Amino acid sequence: MIANLLNYDAKSLADFFVEIGEKPFRAKQLLRWIHQSGTADFGHMSDLAKNLRDKLAHLAIIEAPQVISDFVAEDGTRKWLLSVGAENAIESVFIPEVNRGTLCVSSQVGCALACTFCSTGRQGFNRNLTVAEIIGQLWIANKLLRENSSLSASDVSTSERVVSNVVMMGMGEPLANFENVVMALDLMLDDYAYGLSRRRVTVSTSGLVPALDRLRERCPVALAVSLHAPNDALRDQLVPINKKYPLNELLAACRRYLTVAPRDFVTFEYVMLDGINDSVIHARELIQLVQDTPCKFNLIPFNSFHGSGYRRSKAENIRIFRDILMQAGFVVTVRKTRGDDIDAACGQLAGQVKDKTRRTATMPINMEMQ
Repeated sequence: MIANLLNYDAKSLADFFVEIGEKPFRAKQLLRWIHQSGTADFGHMSDLAKNLRDKLAHLAIIEAPQVISDFVAEDGTRKWLLSVGAENAIESVFIPEVNRGTLCVSSQVGCALACTFCSTGRQGFNRNLTVAEIIGQLWIANKLLRENSSLSASDVSTSERVVSNVVMMGMGEPLANFENVVMALDLMLDDYAYGLSRRRVTVSTSGLVPALDRLRERCPVALAVSLHAPNDALRDQLVPINKKYPLNELLAACRRYLTVAPRDFVTFEYVMLDGINDSVIHARELIQLVQDTPCKFNLIPFNSFHGSGYRRSKAENIRIFRDILMQAGFVVTVRKTRGDDIDAACGQLAGQVKDKTRRTATMPINMEMQ
């Protein structure tokens, strides 16, 4: 079977070379060619012997998902629709800012957690992405962004790299695809691959507590948690996984995680839904909930999509909510909506999902809160 080397981290790539009768140190050379130079043609890997290049050409490929479409928003946000076969496609989003460039990466085709305010969750679920399909999003982004930049492939290892930050906040729940996501994270952090610091790589989870504990042990990076409600009753409706892992268990897991995390706080993401979770009472309840958990808040104005049944909180209500949290001593940001003219904003990613859960066949067209 032909091996796709985008599926391999440093250890598995070294094992691959041993299996084909080569020295394991070749793995470091190949990682640099694949991930730092963005090279997919073994023939161009000039510091490898010709007989090894020929051998690799017969045994392996370097293949990322195929780009179906490439959209650029008025604010510079760029969204790619990427084919992952069998009529499925995922979405990745690049958000340029003055001092950094952030890539939002997907981990699954669809999502099985069915958060009611999320467009991806409404699409149902097909499967987990492979390592090649996860890291391939970063590989493609670097390659295509460099084509529109003065930055050459040889500059990728510097502080001026095009993609300086990665957030696992695209389609899917990263911790539900644990092994593949962790291997992709290892490649993001590997100095022979992308060389990102743990502080610049963020995993966002809806609250899979056992997997969060495993991530703490295996690959602690920056942590964001999709909170969205200050009590279990409301969160049960908005984020159904809460019924299995309620808030007290989730917050305890967050505190355990922070003992080894690269940042000394967890970011709580909180989507602002008009008349649902945005009242003064909710804000004060939220303060009581997290008082023992070092954290900051990222308030996310709801980004509408067809049939959502929700409305964005009024700007004044968001301001009041933010001020209450800040007066209690918390750091609070209100996420600036980016790329909403190309449906690239938070919660809008949907891709193309051939649903295996049959959720879309049984879902009402317009789901309102009960």
